[in-house]
Amino acid sequence: MTMAYDAPPAENLELVRLAERSVDYHRMAKALDWLAARWSDHPSLDEAAQAVGLSPFHFQRIFTRWAGVSPKSFVAAIAHAEARRSLEAGGTVLDAAFDAGLSGPSRLHDLFIAQEAATPGEVRRRGEGMKLRWGWAPTPFGKGLFVMADRGLAGLAFSDGDDEASFADMHRRFPAATWTRDDMAAQAMALHAFAGGEGPVPVVLIGSPYHVQVWKALLRIPAGETATYGQVAHWAGKPKAFQATGGAIGANPISLLIPCHRAIAKSGKLTGYHWGLARKAAILGMEAVAAAS
Repeated sequence: MTMAYDAPPAENLELVRLAERSVDYHRMAKALDWLAARWSDHPSLDEAAQAVGLSPFHFQRIFTRWAGVSPKSFVAAIAHAEARRSLEAGGTVLDAAFDAGLSGPSRLHDLFIAQEAATPGEVRRRGEGMKLRWGWAPTPFGKGLFVMADRGLAGLAFSDGDDEASFADMHRRFPAATWTRDDMAAQAMALHAFAGGEGPVPVVLIGSPYHVQVWKALLRIPAGETATYGQVAHWAGKPKAFQATGGAIGANPISLLIPCHRAIAKSGKLTGYHWGLARKAAILGMEAVAAAS
């Protein structure tokens, strides 16, 4: 099965812009990994540029083209978002939002998601009888692997150079399904999700009942904010099931749209993201910038 991915046609300007941001993300991945470990120290532009072997001018230009803001503003947005939140106050605010059935203001969190769980039979049979289309398309956070069921998006993963491994990781989640390559459908989904498509992105949640509970709990965390694994476990109805909750968060097949990146350790550190801490820092930073604007 070939994993080759062709660049989008030049006439599709929105897709070209997505592709440019995707390339810029990969150029900045090392910097984001570095910032993920040091954002609380408020590193300078010179320090960040030196860490990735670029001049401050070139680092600032590429980073700003990808993020839409300077590296300094990006780090400041993360720091400001975390400074607003203590674990106690954050828990109170998020619990109230959860109990009221409210969601945050971000399109990714609110208008963006219309989730529908797979049937218990589909989950039990590990996708048997399901028809899944899959393909590659650019995203602001690198090359994306999109998996689509009849009712909506069933998977979104990322590749950092090993496309075969990324596909195998996604395929093993639904091994009994019928898989068909469809890059055009993937590109259409990418445009819908990341280039201002109208209406919500329909999402199909394929997992055990508790996994689905945890994924729905993650949707309650507003963009620009984070919650601890313990808080997510509480919202999912099993406050002492830390290991099971962590496993459910790690098993989330729909990165970004089901925001497992917003779950952090009690210490506040960025830990445990299936698609890498650099990407987790990138997504949280972009959300913090959007929430602050």
